[in-house]
Amino acid sequence: MGIIVKSSKPSKQRKSLWEAPKHKRRHLFSTALSFDLAVKYDKKSFPLRKGDKVKVMRGDYMGTEGKVHGVDRKGFKITVDGATKEKADGSTYFVPIHPSNVMITKLETGDKWRAQRLSLKKNEDEVSEELKEEKEGE
Repeated sequence: MGIIVKSSKPSKQRKSLWEAPKHKRRHLFSTALSFDLAVKYDKKSFPLRKGDKVKVMRGDYMGTEGKVHGVDRKGFKITVDGATKEKADGSTYFVPIHPSNVMITKLETGDKWRAQRLSLKKNEDEVSEELKEEKEGE
């Protein structure tokens, strides 16, 4: 079953999320980019990855900034450095946060495929502008 569900029933929507395969869950972890990054890369959102710097926008940890410590695709949660709680025995643990509640402030672009994906839309726009200029010149 794919991600796109034509039903408006909440139970079927939730079922499609939980039954989504791993390669489609990656797209469900797309998160809003900060204004600076959105202008720079000409994109509104981008999939989260471990190592990205994010700012928590909603919830108890609103305003907390930190690196993504882990991504749990099975449970649809991420963990962020700085969003921790302390147990009764004194040990700390990371609080899971839903990816829709964070905003990416700095992208980890060490991966060549990810860097290529970021520049892809800009290149398409530049090519389409060049084609328009060529048509106007004729």
